[in-house]
Amino acid sequence: MAAAMTEPASTPAPIAPLDGMAGGLRAALMLLTRLPAGTHLSPGALRWGSGWFPVVGAIVGGITAALLTLLAGPLPPAMAAFVVIIVSLLVTGALHEDGLADTADALGGARDRDSIFVILKDSRHGTYGVAALVTALGLRAAALATTVDFPAAIVIAAIVSRTTLTALLVALPYVTPDDVARSRTVVHARVPQLILALAFTAAAFALALARGWLTPLGTGVVVGAGVLVATVAGWRFSARAGGITGDFLGATQQVVELASLCALVALGGR
Repeated sequence: MAAAMTEPASTPAPIAPLDGMAGGLRAALMLLTRLPAGTHLSPGALRWGSGWFPVVGAIVGGITAALLTLLAGPLPPAMAAFVVIIVSLLVTGALHEDGLADTADALGGARDRDSIFVILKDSRHGTYGVAALVTALGLRAAALATTVDFPAAIVIAAIVSRTTLTALLVALPYVTPDDVARSRTVVHARVPQLILALAFTAAAFALALARGWLTPLGTGVVVGAGVLVATVAGWRFSARAGGITGDFLGATQQVVELASLCALVALGGR
């Protein structure tokens, strides 16, 4: 009887290192978009989700770029840009925009660490959040209107911005309370997930360079902008809250994407 009680029958089987890697794309799509990706995921697939974040960026950026190219003829660039933003919000469920607004409210209005989490859990947006949203959406519309003839910029910016999320998950502790965390398995990214994300990103840059969509100068500027913004954001999140949350990640995606687009616009699309 005692021997039976000590049998490890209830102990979960360990997950193989590469188990669920392919399913990670579905996990990433389910977490970052409203695109249909099924319902059931294995623990291994969830664990690999963060490694596929750049691919989700390529998908969302590709949809955005294709639609902008299609609409830029019959519509003025500015109007086409706003229509594209509406569609992109539907595709992602405005997930990152909500994170940006919550982060602006929390970091702008909280006096201490505990207050930050109280504000982050509040579904209402205050002055800081609304101001951040209006500024970000307006700047994105302006940037998109000037990249009608440079669709690769949209895709690259979307990829880089989501790669930084994986990097932050590896570099900093995830401090969202368990009762509000969407997926503890996905956010527990490790070096293998970061390597996968960086491999996808490097492949995207290599393709853009080979096809002449991007120059070495443009590549360096975009990478530099992404690393700089993500580093500063991560430092700020760590100093104020001790780590990152889902809202902080959403805010980082928005700011890095805008920085990347603005950098490419400043280079004249090179």
